[in-house]
Amino acid sequence: MESGLSLDFLNVVEQAAIACAHTMGQGDRHRSDEVAVEAMRRTMDGVPMDGTIVIGEGERDEAPMLFIGEKVGKAQRQGGTYPAIDIAVDPLEGTNLCATGSPNAIAVLAAAEQGGLLHAPDLYMEKLVVGPSCKAAVSLDAPVAENLDAIAECLGRRVQDLVVVVLERERHAQLISDVRAAGARIRLITDGDLSAGISAAVVGSGVHAVMGTGGAPEGVLTAAAMRCLNGEIFARLVVTAPEHEERCRAMGITDLRRVYCARDLASSEAIIFAATGVTEGTLLEGVRFSEEGVRTHSLIMQTQPHCVQFVDTIHVREDRDARVRF
Repeated sequence: MESGLSLDFLNVVEQAAIACAHTMGQGDRHRSDEVAVEAMRRTMDGVPMDGTIVIGEGERDEAPMLFIGEKVGKAQRQGGTYPAIDIAVDPLEGTNLCATGSPNAIAVLAAAEQGGLLHAPDLYMEKLVVGPSCKAAVSLDAPVAENLDAIAECLGRRVQDLVVVVLERERHAQLISDVRAAGARIRLITDGDLSAGISAAVVGSGVHAVMGTGGAPEGVLTAAAMRCLNGEIFARLVVTAPEHEERCRAMGITDLRRVYCARDLASSEAIIFAATGVTEGTLLEGVRFSEEGVRTHSLIMQTQPHCVQFVDTIHVREDRDARVRF
């Protein structure tokens, strides 16, 4: 996969973010998601690739576009020979966040060589996400207090200094109690555990771990980001019903108790990850509109060559003479 594609993928998430930012705070989460999907799909047609959506708008949804298995890229429009690439997308991670104007809504895409991303069923997944210095010291099956002690030791901090991000859900009542009992601090979020997972692997974000159960597709996207950031995710599918098991087997997953790490979920040697902020967040600023145009703040990462870039872009209006001000 050519590293030059990173700029194409950057444009894809920028356009999705700009589209749904127009709906920010209007209280219509479905509309916010719809316009993000439409913009992402439209822009993706201009990317020089023979792409396949492997994680998209839902395994069980009857999505009109960006559905699992959909072919995208210039190869579908123009023919010709282009690199075969698997694509995982979340056109708007945090639909509720966008609809209410809350922080940390982002547009996200991960790309890998064909076969390089796990085809995760639309189930829950237990997750533990940490940064580079802690990844060899924690375990998904260890007690919460033991993991927090290990993280604190790796970071040269006290457990009381740690911040753990947890989705605010009833299913996490015991986890929240255990984290507090250990003495760590908790940042409860209503949505957006992917954005939180990225923050856990970035120095200076103020987030030291993400714990709890969230969506499996988001887990694969997090894994792609961890491959670029040298962080780690430990994850296990939550299979609690016969239909869950059937969906796993239909997607080629036979070991239902397997603990995955980032390289299992995103196995490709060549990975590109792109995200653009929609609303203001921990890592990324939100989309801002002005008389000059639109300003976006994005994160673009890749493994070959290994680099992480924050990109501040001004999309200058073409319908008038505009003086760009920084």
